[in-house]
Amino acid sequence: MAVESANQLVSVVTLLGAAIIVVPFFKRIGLGSVLGYLAAGLAIGPFGLKLFTDPAAIIHLAELGVVMFLFLVGLEMQPKHLWGLRKYIFGMGSLQILVAIIFLTLVGLLFGWQWQHSFIAGAGFVLTSTAVVMQTLSERGEMTVDRGRRIIAVLLFEDLLIVPLLALVTILVPESAQSAVENTPFWQTAAIAIGAVALLIVVGVWVLNPLFRILAHTKIRELMTAVALFVVLGSALLMEASGLSLAMGAFLAGVLLSNSSFRHQLEVDIDPFKGLLLGLFFLGVGMSLDLALVFSNWQMILSAVFAMMLVKGLVIYIVARLTGSNRADSLDRAVIMAQGGEFAFVLFSTAALQGAISADVHANMTAIVVLSMALTPLFIILHQRFIAPRFNTKGEQRANDTIEEQNEIILIGLGRYGQIVNHLLRSSGYSPTIIEFNANLIANMKKRGIKSYYGDATHPDLLKRAGIETAKLLIVALDDPKKATQIVKHTRHINPHIKILARAYDRHHVFELAQAGSDVQIRETFDSALRTGKQALKALGIAPEKVHEIGNEFFGRDRHSVKLMADVYDPKVGRFDNEEMLKIAIEEDQETMLAIQQILAREE
Repeated sequence: MAVESANQLVSVVTLLGAAIIVVPFFKRIGLGSVLGYLAAGLAIGPFGLKLFTDPAAIIHLAELGVVMFLFLVGLEMQPKHLWGLRKYIFGMGSLQILVAIIFLTLVGLLFGWQWQHSFIAGAGFVLTSTAVVMQTLSERGEMTVDRGRRIIAVLLFEDLLIVPLLALVTILVPESAQSAVENTPFWQTAAIAIGAVALLIVVGVWVLNPLFRILAHTKIRELMTAVALFVVLGSALLMEASGLSLAMGAFLAGVLLSNSSFRHQLEVDIDPFKGLLLGLFFLGVGMSLDLALVFSNWQMILSAVFAMMLVKGLVIYIVARLTGSNRADSLDRAVIMAQGGEFAFVLFSTAALQGAISADVHANMTAIVVLSMALTPLFIILHQRFIAPRFNTKGEQRANDTIEEQNEIILIGLGRYGQIVNHLLRSSGYSPTIIEFNANLIANMKKRGIKSYYGDATHPDLLKRAGIETAKLLIVALDDPKKATQIVKHTRHINPHIKILARAYDRHHVFELAQAGSDVQIRETFDSALRTGKQALKALGIAPEKVHEIGNEFFGRDRHSVKLMADVYDPKVGRFDNEEMLKIAIEEDQETMLAIQQILAREE
């Protein structure tokens, strides 16, 4: 018993050690973490150092990483957001999958395979690797942007295809082998799956939130983590038992909890398990690459890999273009989704078990899928470095993200100014809808758990999609004065009753914002400059109480003078040519000086 435990511990240490050594190196040289995990798995697997001989067992365990990943994706997708993706899930998803299956089957026929084998190979290869795609989208911070959501929609449709594809594989079983296989009618399988989904929805709506509320009162952190894992794994198990996928169950559980007040706590609890198990999954895929088989049939396997990836990529690109994506996004989606996926292993294993394909065909098909998964991270890197930059032309800008959530607060801009505002609002229990024009900033802030949408808020249509017509408060935190003023004008025209707070570049920008309809204008440097002046007075020996009083007096009088000058501001007149403004400024400066002198002269 002690020896067995020691061997298991050695295996765990070996897996962790391989990841620790190889993955940071691949990340450092720009090849990414996924390719690093695959290389580490290949190095320690049966066809490398032979430290592991059963990669299938590791993949089966590590599929829980994909499950947890889909749960976290579900937490990002509120039911109304998922409903908004229905045209992508059933429209674009069905078109892409059906066309791809047809052409991938033709590829198999061109290689001289039987039509049954060609169909099974095409049906397996068409199902994209959720692990590879989700990891890529997560690293880019594109899980919630429009092109990322379209990809996720197709993945969801692929999960829905599991039951009918398994049923089709059963139909393809030769008559000589059918007697040995006990088949369940398709209608019965579908009814069980629908019933399981209905049961999960009922439990999610009426049981989970009250359960988490009760557990929160216990204030036992590890118990909350245990229940979070139970919910994820239990939902996945229910879906698998009903004939659907583990990932589908976890995703639905996440969606049902997306409106829960415990959503952020669940993300914190699940994320460490997700990352570790997902890395383990890629290690297992690397181990399962049978190099001996690849070398013995290398011409057929390599040509089949490239042919299937090319054909699938072309179909994805064409469907993406037909459904409204631009060239850059369509090509990016084609590269990301061109590989086969982990569900292909299940489909091929089922086909082999029922006698639809032989052991040799099964091994070849599995090698083709594994190799495509291993090559995809490399293709993504090559695409990003050498191909994608050619599509970044002025004539084809990135489209605004689709905004389907509508909150009472809208924040425009997530730079150094907007981040502070957002942090204070979030800490106070508010969740503003954030619009930002810097794609890299959106991706980086996503890593901190801050969700925002890409878009140019000067477009009234984008403001309307964000819910500006019904919002209570708009905060404009941009550092572009012209855009800020334009946004305020559009907003005031669309919603005359909304409260508008706007960041101002300087005093004259304050006047422009006020005339555009802003209720409150905050100069971006005024408060920090006022604090500096107060610190200077303290350094000069003035009592802190008097400094505080002087600061308040100065602040109030400055606000008053700005309001007076805004009433006579004329943008057509030069800054120092408006006689009325100069007169007000001089008079207010003198009154401010007199008031502060009185404070200083007053004896304590």
